[in-house]
Amino acid sequence: MIYSYYPGCTLKNKAADLDMYARQSAAALGFELREIEEWQCCGGVYPMAKDEIATKLSSVRNLNDAKMHGQSLVTLCSACHNVIKQVNNDMRTNEDIRTRANNYLKLDEPYNGETEVLHYLEVLRDVIGFDAVKEKVTNPLKGKKIAAYYGCLLLRPGSVLKMDDPENPSIMEDLIKAMGATPVVYPMRNECCGGYLSLEDKPAVAKRRETIVNSAKDFGCDCIITACPLCMYNLKKNESGVPVYYFTELLADALGLKAASEETA
Repeated sequence: MIYSYYPGCTLKNKAADLDMYARQSAAALGFELREIEEWQCCGGVYPMAKDEIATKLSSVRNLNDAKMHGQSLVTLCSACHNVIKQVNNDMRTNEDIRTRANNYLKLDEPYNGETEVLHYLEVLRDVIGFDAVKEKVTNPLKGKKIAAYYGCLLLRPGSVLKMDDPENPSIMEDLIKAMGATPVVYPMRNECCGGYLSLEDKPAVAKRRETIVNSAKDFGCDCIITACPLCMYNLKKNESGVPVYYFTELLADALGLKAASEETA
């Protein structure tokens, strides 16, 4: 199975581990991530203005590239996934946006939202299957109590993202079980960490961060996993000493790939 893959800007620098372990795990699980050539930044934030077109065009180019290859488009970064999937929904459902975007881009044929957008987690759950993931685990994370942190971008708006229940998700908890660990379900797992305010209001962000991490810690977690580079940047500064990892790193560890990659690094 080959998927078009949109890594996004952060996975090429600060979040390189999220990307590296995802690629290694994909190969071990039997699917390939074909990185889009000359992909462009998605903008990082979905523009809410109804008449905004310019900042959506790069997402449409990426989506159209996947369409031209006849492949679904896979993302990893929560922010990138949110932007690209919402823009794809616009192209599928909003005639005004669709017409103006296609007029700007002058593609060989109009793009009308044909591409299926999947998060890496959805590929694991819906295509590979968590039972199959469990069968591939060679280093089960037994005894580990892991708290999944979803944040606000991975699941919302639920009517468009359609990955999981935005109020009571289970996709990462089910992955944790497949890796042989115990999921920790805690109240703040899908609340915003305040990451977008990191430069503007540091005290407010710190308060949000500590509330989230302490919630997970109070419910007995050993560590936290996330899919969002911005959430990682924020949460790993916690004062409680709780480790924070990308979910792909622990997946690679469970698949017996992490030690090998570190030896060759």
